[in-house]
Amino acid sequence: MRARFPNRLLRDRRGVAATEFAILAPVLVMMLLGLMDLSYQAYARAVLEGAIQKAGRDSGIEGATTATIDAKVEAAVKQVANRATVTFDRRSYSTFGNIRPERFTDTNGNGIRDATECYDDVNANMRWDADPGREGQGGANDVTLYTVTATYPRIFPLGKLLGWSSTETVSAKTLLKNQPFATQSIPTVVVRCS
Repeated sequence: MRARFPNRLLRDRRGVAATEFAILAPVLVMMLLGLMDLSYQAYARAVLEGAIQKAGRDSGIEGATTATIDAKVEAAVKQVANRATVTFDRRSYSTFGNIRPERFTDTNGNGIRDATECYDDVNANMRWDADPGREGQGGANDVTLYTVTATYPRIFPLGKLLGWSSTETVSAKTLLKNQPFATQSIPTVVVRCS
């Protein structure tokens, strides 16, 4: 009697589907939740990109205020992620060519600007800058780098299970050139050696 019980149990196929599903279900559910989380992130990024592209076009026009432009971008983001924290950054430059560190003469060849090496002071602040931009929207004909970052809680707790953060951050940037509604004030580039 004892030898027949295991054979009969091994041949019995009832409940096999339930057992297989119990083994595969956690993996399947995690994959689906992960895919939905990534899809939500892509959607939030796409909405943010679209909102700042529109904001970039609107903010280059005379009379546009940064507060109303930022409010429109934040409203667009909050339609997708209503608990998002949205931050804004604007840096203005006199030309597109100035959106890089100020050029310097690397006399010792170390790739780092040393205190005695000459540099082009493109923003007239009398010091070398890795980013010569000025805070804010800038003036007429200036180029503005507009950056928006949104941080929101993940929609599923999957992140904690995988060791990820419980929040997700998406960021988007756009460059725009302000309208020539006035005469642009461009600082004279001066070579300084101090």
